Amino acid sequence: MPPRATWKGNLKLSLVTIPVRLYSATSSAGRIVLHQLHKGCHQRIHHQLTCPIHGPVEQEDVEKGYEYEKGKYVVLDEVELDHLKLETTKTIDVVQFIYAHELDPLYIEAPHYLAPDGPVADQAFRVIREAMGQEGVMAIGQVVMKGREHLVAIKAQDKGMVMLTLRYANEISKATPFFADIQNGRVDKEQLELARMLVKSKIAPFDPSKFTDRYEHALIELIRAKIKGVAPVTVHEAEVRKVINFMDALKASVAQTKKSQPVKSLAPVRKFKRGKSA
Repeated sequence: MPPRATWKGNLKLSLVTIPVRLYSATSSAGRIVLHQLHKGCHQRIHHQLTCPIHGPVEQEDVEKGYEYEKGKYVVLDEVELDHLKLETTKTIDVVQFIYAHELDPLYIEAPHYLAPDGPVADQAFRVIREAMGQEGVMAIGQVVMKGREHLVAIKAQDKGMVMLTLRYANEISKATPFFADIQNGRVDKEQLELARMLVKSKIAPFDPSKFTDRYEHALIELIRAKIKGVAPVTVHEAEVRKVINFMDALKASVAQTKKSQPVKSLAPVRKFKRGKSA
């Protein structure tokens, strides 16, 4: 049985409209969930909707409002919110295309799989996917989902497409105040060469399957031990050595990596060249 689509609508590029389905590309189903319990009786804690004046309330008695002054709200009902529907309510409106390197990872929120909705949409979907893939570009557009208009990026992937929801520019904090105390000026050449050797020695293809959540694994073992009534295995934290001399630490790190694999000769430092924008 195919997975259930989280959204259905159209992918619109100029005068071309393609029915599409959206699926979540991530899952938290396998994660360990710890519940809040009442100390002593160990019963689940329930959070009830309450009003400070009238006490407990039912879900059907809850409405939405915006606090424009302290303690003062403007109430918005569902009919009024429905009237805010935009052109992008049921349509992913493609505005432009960009090259992949232009998308700063800071803007990426969540990935989704995008597929054609039915056999009629299949041909047009594949044509657009192939065109994007051959040009090496991503589509940038907007779509309304879950009560807000999202900025999105779409790229060709395998037989389908991946849609990334993005943050808007005003949602990204400027880096300047965080980096203000970092000094300007050139770094030591010898230290830089050693650092490059260390970095070079650890370059490898990215294989996500090689990485697991070790904290969650330890949590699972703790839970299993407590269920069986045995003492949990204590894992000691790795000792973090304080860096007394940065140069000595670099030399020792490079020497350590040389024992496991040879370090290739380094090419001269080159300035990074930005690709041409669309």
